[in-house]
Amino acid sequence: MLHRIWLFFFLAAFAGGLYQWLWLDDAEVFQRLVQSTFDMSKLSVELAIGLIGTLAFWLGIMKLAEAAGLIDKLARVLTPLFTRLMPDLPPRHPAIGSMTMNLSANMLGLDNAATPLGLKAMQDLQSLNPQKDTASNAQILFLVLNTSSVTLFPITVFLYRAQQGAANPTDVFIPILIATACSTLAGLLAVSWVQKIRLWDRITLLYLGGFAAVLLASVAYFSTLAVDELQRQSSLIGNLLIFSIIIFFLVSAHRKGVNIYETFIEGAKQGFNVAIMIIPYLLAMLVAIGVLRASGALDGFVWLLREGVALFGLDTRFAEALPTAIMKPLSGSGARAMMLETMHSQGVDSFAAHVASIIQGSTETTFYVLAVYFGSVGIRHTRHAVACGLTADLAGIIAAIVCGYWFFG
Repeated sequence: MLHRIWLFFFLAAFAGGLYQWLWLDDAEVFQRLVQSTFDMSKLSVELAIGLIGTLAFWLGIMKLAEAAGLIDKLARVLTPLFTRLMPDLPPRHPAIGSMTMNLSANMLGLDNAATPLGLKAMQDLQSLNPQKDTASNAQILFLVLNTSSVTLFPITVFLYRAQQGAANPTDVFIPILIATACSTLAGLLAVSWVQKIRLWDRITLLYLGGFAAVLLASVAYFSTLAVDELQRQSSLIGNLLIFSIIIFFLVSAHRKGVNIYETFIEGAKQGFNVAIMIIPYLLAMLVAIGVLRASGALDGFVWLLREGVALFGLDTRFAEALPTAIMKPLSGSGARAMMLETMHSQGVDSFAAHVASIIQGSTETTFYVLAVYFGSVGIRHTRHAVACGLTADLAGIIAAIVCGYWFFG
């Protein structure tokens, strides 16, 4: 499916360029298209190189955790859940610990830590994959959970709203949590339906119920905090936890008699190779997204959606936030730019700006994550990963729009 989507992006961009030239007399559109290929090519290399240091550090830390036996202990705790969600995963496999740490980092909003941990988890899962160029069921479920994972601290959205002068920058906090929870649930249900996973198993329901209880308790507590205190505590808790984990891994490995320096270096060496491996996959996806945006095809799609909604006599105010929704699965920076443009043109406290902010915090960048994670292990056939990931995105976007009307409409 991915190769068809990639081809569609280029064909849609070409059609959009022809329309801009022939009907709107925009003779410079193809110059912008070609320039976008240069810009995105440069950006893909810059992103990959920028990942090298972070990847090397966290792969080194994970090597220490593995040597200290901590990954094995974490895997024991979560084995009953993951062996039911991923039947092909052996009990207490290191991938369980890697996936748990990645999803936890995502929940805390620690993107810099989440990416290398996710890449480590994907490599662990690849070791069990009998068809190395085709995504396994476990890899697909992990990727969909990663792209739709619940984010407890959407701090960047709060900061952008504060910079734009919002009266209450954190008034989108509860709507974002509801939308991102809907996205995660939809992704899990979509993969479970395709892979025939039994979610009604008693053990599975017990684990999922526990996670839901923790989420609701977190929402109840943080919703009582003022904006400044929320930003302070979320930043403190997130960074304190991540640095405490580093110290805990170091001390645990040392107490086990592990040569922590040599072991760290051994793990860190893998960072460079992983970063270089993902460049072609990142390049292909970013260039396709860049030309689609430069051609005006995205704007045309938004216009068609707005007119289609109007035909049914429905409210079209949310259409102003749709550029953020369309860009979100494609490009994180593009979606952020669309959100800021909506804040600037409509007003930061407008209905459209609120909906765009909720959308921005509800899901991850599906195609970017897919290109990076699958690219890091050389997977070319993604099977139902794209469809399930986009299902989660769609659920998150719909939930964001509904929450926008519920809280601000």
